[in-house]
Amino acid sequence: MQLDLGSDNRTEILRRLQTAMIERFGRIVRPDEKRRDPVWVLVHGVIGARAKTIVSNASTDSLLAEYGSWEKVAAAPVEELEERLHRQTFPSVAAKRLKDCLNAIIAERGEVDLRHLSNLETEAAMAWLEQLPGVARKISAGVMNTSHFERKAMVIDGHHRRIMQRMAIVPAKADTTRAYDALMPILPPEWSAADMDEHHLLLKKLGQNYCRPRVPQCEDCPALKDCKTGTSSQPAR
Repeated sequence: MQLDLGSDNRTEILRRLQTAMIERFGRIVRPDEKRRDPVWVLVHGVIGARAKTIVSNASTDSLLAEYGSWEKVAAAPVEELEERLHRQTFPSVAAKRLKDCLNAIIAERGEVDLRHLSNLETEAAMAWLEQLPGVARKISAGVMNTSHFERKAMVIDGHHRRIMQRMAIVPAKADTTRAYDALMPILPPEWSAADMDEHHLLLKKLGQNYCRPRVPQCEDCPALKDCKTGTSSQPAR
Protein backbone atom coordinates (compact mmCIF):
# COMPACT_ATOMS: atom_id res chain seq x y z
CA MET A 1 0.00 0.00 0.00
CA GLN A 2 1.32 3.46 -0.97
CA LEU A 3 1.01 6.33 1.46
CA ASP A 4 -0.50 9.57 0.18
CA LEU A 5 2.21 12.09 0.93
CA GLY A 6 0.26 14.97 -0.61
CA SER A 7 0.99 16.93 -3.76
CA ASP A 8 3.92 19.27 -4.30
CA ASN A 9 2.46 22.76 -4.63
CA ARG A 10 5.72 24.51 -5.51
CA THR A 11 4.86 24.64 -9.20
CA GLU A 12 1.73 26.63 -8.47
CA ILE A 13 3.70 28.88 -6.10
CA LEU A 14 6.10 29.66 -8.95
CA ARG A 15 3.16 30.51 -11.22
CA ARG A 16 1.71 32.86 -8.60
CA LEU A 17 5.11 34.40 -7.99
CA GLN A 18 5.59 35.10 -11.69
CA THR A 19 2.18 36.79 -11.90
CA ALA A 20 2.85 38.86 -8.78
CA MET A 21 6.25 40.02 -10.01
CA ILE A 22 4.90 41.01 -13.42
CA GLU A 23 2.13 42.99 -11.72
CA ARG A 24 4.71 44.79 -9.57
CA PHE A 25 7.56 45.32 -12.05
CA GLY A 26 6.01 44.89 -15.49
CA ARG A 27 7.27 42.53 -18.18
CA ILE A 28 11.01 42.01 -18.71
CA VAL A 29 11.25 40.25 -22.05
CA ARG A 30 14.62 39.89 -23.78
CA PRO A 31 14.14 40.85 -27.46
CA ASP A 32 15.65 38.60 -30.11
CA GLU A 33 18.27 41.20 -31.02
CA LYS A 34 19.56 41.08 -27.43
CA ARG A 35 20.30 37.37 -27.67
CA ARG A 36 24.02 36.98 -28.28
CA ASP A 37 26.34 34.41 -29.76
CA PRO A 38 26.96 31.56 -27.28
CA VAL A 39 30.68 32.34 -27.05
CA TRP A 40 29.93 35.97 -26.15
CA VAL A 41 27.60 34.78 -23.37
CA LEU A 42 30.26 32.35 -22.14
CA VAL A 43 32.96 35.04 -22.03
CA HIS A 44 30.56 37.43 -20.29
CA GLY A 45 29.93 34.81 -17.61
CA VAL A 46 33.57 33.82 -17.11
CA ILE A 47 34.73 37.41 -16.54
CA GLY A 48 31.64 38.60 -14.70
CA ALA A 49 32.02 37.38 -11.11
CA ARG A 50 30.60 40.00 -8.71
CA ALA A 51 30.59 42.60 -11.51
CA LYS A 52 27.61 44.62 -12.70
CA THR A 53 26.05 43.36 -15.92
CA ILE A 54 26.61 46.65 -17.72
CA VAL A 55 30.32 46.53 -16.89
CA SER A 56 30.73 42.94 -18.11
CA ASN A 57 28.77 43.76 -21.27
CA ALA A 58 31.18 46.58 -22.06
CA SER A 59 34.26 44.48 -21.27
CA THR A 60 33.10 41.60 -23.46
CA ASP A 61 32.29 43.88 -26.40
CA SER A 62 35.60 45.71 -25.99
CA LEU A 63 37.65 42.50 -26.04
CA LEU A 64 36.12 41.34 -29.30
CA ALA A 65 36.35 44.78 -30.88
CA GLU A 66 40.02 45.20 -29.94
CA TYR A 67 41.32 41.73 -30.76
CA GLY A 68 38.97 40.86 -33.62
CA SER A 69 38.50 37.21 -32.66
CA TRP A 70 38.29 35.06 -29.56
CA GLU A 71 41.31 33.08 -30.78
CA LYS A 72 43.40 36.27 -30.59
CA VAL A 73 42.03 36.96 -27.13
CA ALA A 74 43.14 33.45 -26.11
CA ALA A 75 46.63 34.12 -27.46
CA ALA A 76 47.08 37.41 -25.60
CA PRO A 77 49.32 37.47 -22.50
CA VAL A 78 47.33 37.16 -19.29
CA GLU A 79 48.84 40.42 -18.00
CA GLU A 80 47.52 42.20 -21.07
CA LEU A 81 44.07 40.72 -20.58
CA GLU A 82 44.10 41.77 -16.94
CA GLU A 83 44.75 45.35 -18.04
CA ARG A 84 41.88 45.16 -20.55
CA LEU A 85 39.58 43.80 -17.83
CA HIS A 86 40.45 46.40 -15.19
CA ARG A 87 36.77 47.38 -14.88
CA GLN A 88 35.85 43.90 -13.67
CA THR A 89 35.60 43.26 -9.93
CA PHE A 90 38.43 40.69 -9.98
CA PRO A 91 40.45 41.49 -13.14
CA SER A 92 43.37 39.14 -12.44
CA VAL A 93 41.06 36.20 -11.79
CA ALA A 94 38.89 37.10 -14.79
CA ALA A 95 41.90 37.30 -17.12
CA LYS A 96 43.33 33.91 -16.14
CA ARG A 97 39.98 32.15 -16.23
CA LEU A 98 39.14 33.62 -19.61
CA LYS A 99 42.46 32.66 -21.17
CA ASP A 100 42.30 29.14 -19.73
CA CYS A 101 38.69 28.69 -20.84
CA LEU A 102 39.23 29.88 -24.41
CA ASN A 103 42.37 27.77 -24.81
CA ALA A 104 40.54 24.71 -23.50
CA ILE A 105 37.90 25.18 -26.21
CA ILE A 106 40.63 25.56 -28.85
CA ALA A 107 42.34 22.38 -27.61
CA GLU A 108 39.05 20.50 -27.87
CA ARG A 109 37.52 22.05 -31.01
CA GLY A 110 40.43 23.64 -32.91
CA GLU A 111 38.85 27.10 -32.62
CA VAL A 112 36.65 29.08 -30.25
CA ASP A 113 33.28 27.89 -31.46
CA LEU A 114 30.32 26.38 -29.62
CA ARG A 115 28.10 25.52 -32.56
CA HIS A 116 28.48 21.82 -31.86
CA LEU A 117 26.42 22.26 -28.70
CA SER A 118 23.32 22.83 -30.81
CA ASN A 119 23.45 19.12 -31.69
CA LEU A 120 23.43 18.03 -28.04
CA GLU A 121 20.60 17.72 -25.54
CA THR A 122 20.61 20.59 -23.07
CA GLU A 123 21.95 18.57 -20.13
CA ALA A 124 24.78 17.15 -22.24
CA ALA A 125 25.65 20.59 -23.61
CA MET A 126 25.77 22.02 -20.09
CA ALA A 127 27.96 19.15 -18.90
CA TRP A 128 30.38 19.87 -21.77
CA LEU A 129 30.53 23.53 -20.81
CA GLU A 130 31.08 22.76 -17.14
CA GLN A 131 34.28 20.88 -17.84
CA LEU A 132 35.81 24.15 -19.05
CA PRO A 133 37.92 26.22 -16.60
CA GLY A 134 35.85 28.81 -14.75
CA VAL A 135 32.48 27.48 -15.89
CA ALA A 136 29.88 26.32 -13.37
CA ARG A 137 26.11 25.87 -13.48
CA LYS A 138 25.11 29.54 -13.65
CA ILE A 139 27.29 30.13 -16.70
CA SER A 140 26.37 26.91 -18.49
CA ALA A 141 22.66 27.62 -17.99
CA GLY A 142 23.18 31.18 -19.19
CA VAL A 143 24.84 30.03 -22.40
CA MET A 144 22.01 27.63 -23.13
CA ASN A 145 19.14 29.94 -22.12
CA THR A 146 20.08 33.52 -22.99
CA SER A 147 22.11 33.03 -26.18
CA HIS A 148 20.81 32.16 -29.63
CA PHE A 149 20.37 28.58 -28.36
CA GLU A 150 17.34 29.73 -26.28
CA ARG A 151 17.03 26.43 -24.40
CA LYS A 152 14.98 25.62 -21.30
CA ALA A 153 17.62 26.09 -18.60
CA MET A 154 17.10 28.29 -15.55
CA VAL A 155 19.86 30.77 -14.79
CA ILE A 156 20.31 31.09 -11.02
CA ASP A 157 22.33 33.90 -9.44
CA GLY A 158 22.67 34.91 -5.79
CA HIS A 159 19.40 36.88 -5.73
CA HIS A 160 17.49 34.01 -7.33
CA ARG A 161 18.89 31.36 -4.99
CA ARG A 162 18.35 33.49 -1.87
CA ILE A 163 14.68 34.09 -2.71
CA MET A 164 14.03 30.44 -3.48
CA GLN A 165 15.65 29.46 -0.17
CA ARG A 166 13.66 31.99 1.84
CA MET A 167 10.47 30.79 0.17
CA ALA A 168 11.45 27.17 1.05
CA ILE A 169 11.23 26.15 -2.61
CA VAL A 170 14.81 24.84 -2.56
CA PRO A 171 16.85 23.57 0.42
CA ALA A 172 18.15 26.30 2.74
CA LYS A 173 21.82 25.48 2.12
CA ALA A 174 21.56 24.60 -1.55
CA ASP A 175 24.34 25.89 -3.78
CA THR A 176 23.60 26.94 -7.37
CA THR A 177 23.84 23.44 -8.82
CA ARG A 178 21.64 21.90 -6.15
CA ALA A 179 19.13 24.74 -6.46
CA TYR A 180 19.04 24.22 -10.23
CA ASP A 181 18.47 20.49 -9.82
CA ALA A 182 15.65 21.16 -7.35
CA LEU A 183 13.96 23.82 -9.48
CA MET A 184 14.02 22.39 -12.97
CA PRO A 185 11.61 19.48 -12.29
CA ILE A 186 9.01 21.75 -10.66
CA LEU A 187 8.98 24.62 -13.15
CA PRO A 188 5.58 25.09 -14.81
CA PRO A 189 5.70 22.79 -17.85
CA GLU A 190 4.12 25.44 -20.07
CA TRP A 191 7.00 27.87 -19.49
CA SER A 192 9.18 28.46 -22.53
CA ALA A 193 12.89 29.29 -22.46
CA ALA A 194 11.89 32.97 -22.70
CA ASP A 195 9.55 32.58 -19.72
CA MET A 196 12.43 31.12 -17.68
CA ASP A 197 14.65 34.01 -18.68
CA GLU A 198 11.99 36.53 -17.65
CA HIS A 199 11.43 34.69 -14.35
CA HIS A 200 15.13 35.00 -13.54
CA LEU A 201 15.27 38.69 -14.49
CA LEU A 202 12.19 39.43 -12.39
CA LEU A 203 13.66 37.58 -9.40
CA LYS A 204 16.85 39.59 -9.78
CA LYS A 205 14.79 42.79 -9.55
CA LEU A 206 12.88 41.37 -6.58
CA GLY A 207 16.16 40.62 -4.81
CA GLN A 208 17.55 44.07 -5.49
CA ASN A 209 14.44 45.92 -4.32
CA TYR A 210 12.79 43.77 -1.63
CA CYS A 211 14.45 40.45 -0.77
CA ARG A 212 17.79 41.98 0.10
CA PRO A 213 20.54 39.88 1.67
CA ARG A 214 20.71 41.57 5.10
CA VAL A 215 17.55 43.61 5.60
CA PRO A 216 14.71 42.22 3.46
CA GLN A 217 11.72 44.51 2.93
CA CYS A 218 9.15 41.79 3.54
CA GLU A 219 6.09 43.88 4.36
CA ASP A 220 5.50 45.17 0.83
CA CYS A 221 7.16 42.29 -1.07
CA PRO A 222 5.04 40.81 -3.89
CA ALA A 223 6.24 37.34 -2.86
CA LEU A 224 5.15 37.69 0.78
CA LYS A 225 1.99 35.59 0.48
CA ASP A 226 3.96 32.48 -0.46
CA CYS A 227 7.20 33.17 1.43
CA LYS A 228 7.70 31.18 4.64
CA THR A 229 10.48 33.46 5.82
CA GLY A 230 8.50 36.62 5.10
CA THR A 231 5.25 35.51 6.66
CA SER A 232 7.01 34.25 9.80
CA SER A 233 8.65 37.66 10.24
CA GLN A 234 5.38 39.60 10.16
CA PRO A 235 3.72 40.63 13.45
CA ALA A 236 0.57 38.72 14.37
CA ARG A 237 -2.68 40.52 13.66
